[in-house]
Amino acid sequence: MDVTETQIIAALLEFFDRQDTTDEDFDRLALLIFAYQFENNQPYRRFAAARGRTPLAVRGWRDIPAVPIDAFKDLTLSCRPTEEIEHVFMTSGTTRGGQRGRSYHPTLAVYDRSMILNFRQRFMQGLERIRMGILFPDEQAMPNSSLAHYLALARRECGTPDSEGFIDEAGLATARLLAALERAEARDEPYALLGASFSFVHLLDELQRRGRHFALPPGSRILDTGGFKGQSRELAADEFYDALSAALGVPRDRCINMYGMTELGTQFYDWGNETCPPVKSGPHWIRSRVVNPLTGQDVPAGETGVLVHHDLAHFNSVSAILTEDAGVVVPGGFRLLGRVDGADSKGCSVAVEEFLKAARG
Repeated sequence: MDVTETQIIAALLEFFDRQDTTDEDFDRLALLIFAYQFENNQPYRRFAAARGRTPLAVRGWRDIPAVPIDAFKDLTLSCRPTEEIEHVFMTSGTTRGGQRGRSYHPTLAVYDRSMILNFRQRFMQGLERIRMGILFPDEQAMPNSSLAHYLALARRECGTPDSEGFIDEAGLATARLLAALERAEARDEPYALLGASFSFVHLLDELQRRGRHFALPPGSRILDTGGFKGQSRELAADEFYDALSAALGVPRDRCINMYGMTELGTQFYDWGNETCPPVKSGPHWIRSRVVNPLTGQDVPAGETGVLVHHDLAHFNSVSAILTEDAGVVVPGGFRLLGRVDGADSKGCSVAVEEFLKAARG
């Protein structure tokens, strides 16, 4: 049975709002979306067919073939013709000589609902709104950045009217940020800082240079994401969260890391960073596996491999993504162990070559 984009979107929005979903429900929707992608995304269809993975042959979400994340830099992966796409998120281009992966969204209704439902549960944790400081450029400065959109959405839907952004064309607006932190300390109202991990390193360096530190009110929280990517000095996770807690007075269990990527429509969170690496997990519309990248098969329980995410929210492209991140499955989610290296790194490169060969026909 053919399924339309409109039907897929309606099914997803209904699925997001449900609290009683089962493994069978996830499989049913995953297979429906795979059939839609197989029919409408021609490079993916060729790759899946070459592996014998057709809608008639696949029985569950674990059998749906995953696309190596690097392939998004080489091929257009979209079910809707790209000339009809209004929203395109692009990767930063920090690797592969500036080549940028692209994720095509015919509507942001699915992405936005996925983000807000998850964000409210995992970051807001019962608060309706909180005053926010944003340490990342806005959507006007970075219109193709999924993170800029994510943070703008967080501010609009969950921030108070006096929330502010503190990155402009000159960089970190230190004076305004320090004034905002002073006000937060004096008001005794919870405050949230959200932004790229490397922006927090710049803030920490500036506070150390000035000999400043703050004690933000109880209930304050921090969200960082994205790592350092050569844009600041790198810190070990424990050193980073110790420094944040000491400089801003926010306990490490309120220092939350968001793990996301341009090629997904859903984010993962931990429940704070009291111990590193913490367990990360997502909502009921995303599932994760840890695999051997050469075979695509799950590694034995407790062993390290490469993370594969199956994200129903990424419906217009491909839902199953082979990342370049090492991880291990644990009760309640997975531990993120950094970028792959050694044999797994070579395995990811081979997987990209095999995908491109099959997808180009």
